[in-house]
Amino acid sequence: MIARRMGLIDASGIRKVFDLAASLKDPVNLSIGLPDYDVPDLVKQSAIDSIKAGRNRYTVTQGIPELHNAVRAHLAKTRGMEARHLIITSGVSGALMLAFLVLIEEGDEVVIPDPYFVIYKHLTHLAGGTVRYVNTYPDFRLRREALEAAITPRAKLLVINSPCNPSGMTFSRAELQMAADVAKKRDLLVLSDEIYDTFSYDDDYASMASLYPRTLLVGGQSKSHAMTGWRLGFATGPREIIDEMTKLQQYSFVCAPSFAQYAGVTALTSCETRQACDIYRAKRDLIYNGIKDAYDVQKPNGAFYIFPRAPWGTDEEFVEEAIRNNLLIIPGRVFSERATHFRISYAAKDETLKRGAEILNRLAQRRT
Repeated sequence: MIARRMGLIDASGIRKVFDLAASLKDPVNLSIGLPDYDVPDLVKQSAIDSIKAGRNRYTVTQGIPELHNAVRAHLAKTRGMEARHLIITSGVSGALMLAFLVLIEEGDEVVIPDPYFVIYKHLTHLAGGTVRYVNTYPDFRLRREALEAAITPRAKLLVINSPCNPSGMTFSRAELQMAADVAKKRDLLVLSDEIYDTFSYDDDYASMASLYPRTLLVGGQSKSHAMTGWRLGFATGPREIIDEMTKLQQYSFVCAPSFAQYAGVTALTSCETRQACDIYRAKRDLIYNGIKDAYDVQKPNGAFYIFPRAPWGTDEEFVEEAIRNNLLIIPGRVFSERATHFRISYAAKDETLKRGAEILNRLAQRRT
């Protein structure tokens, strides 16, 4: 009865953690991947005004012109690029699904740095492709030899996620230029997932789309403006790909939510995100300094995640013990082919981060 393709997709490991934690009272929650602040009031009011004004019908499939103009201006300012071909999507997840179904077919290989955001693997399988993993351990950096080793004649797409979920690492301009050189040499398209671009802490942010013309860039305001439930994203890249994604969206999502599109214009044109970046940089420092003496851990320079190595046992054994101690974290194998690390989201109140660090430091002293 059920299509065979569904057997290639695992149930969410994050959901399994939530199932284990269902009986906890007032847990220290460092698992959830969304900002701990709310949508800006200006954006909320823009959505309300749009609904009251009757902007509640379908929009054109590719998105309203006002939002296209706002996204183009944003990318020109932050990336120095001209986004000539553009589609507004139902979240970045919607953009990714459209892109994988448009680009990948039976026999194609998708090259993904490990660790990775879990949807990339499952969308590859859904589209009939095969994943080739690039080893970035132990420091989660891109290296030419590892990247080239993962590329076979069947490789079609290289996925770059910077800043990265779950490691929190942002690839440097030199790393991205190396990846661009390899992609050009091997005739690969690049998909650059830049949903966490607001949260880049230590260096000037570099975008793959600014370095390599054959890049499909996806992004949105879910993380920067806490609009995770509004399902608003975008994709820009080669015209033939955007045209096909628009065609497929017409027969799937139809369009992004209308009220969210109008509010998205306000988010991009009237709401500064620098303060959020500064606040989350301080949260990064708080959790990193709180656990670095007890854990093998890289200091992240982007997003709002940190990815320590479990000090004993497998990732799942360690996470299960953490949950028994009222701490919610995510096992690393959700995001990796290795069972050695775990993910912390530091998108939480400072007091919650301090409580989490105390529990983690106690757990690090145990051995099983």
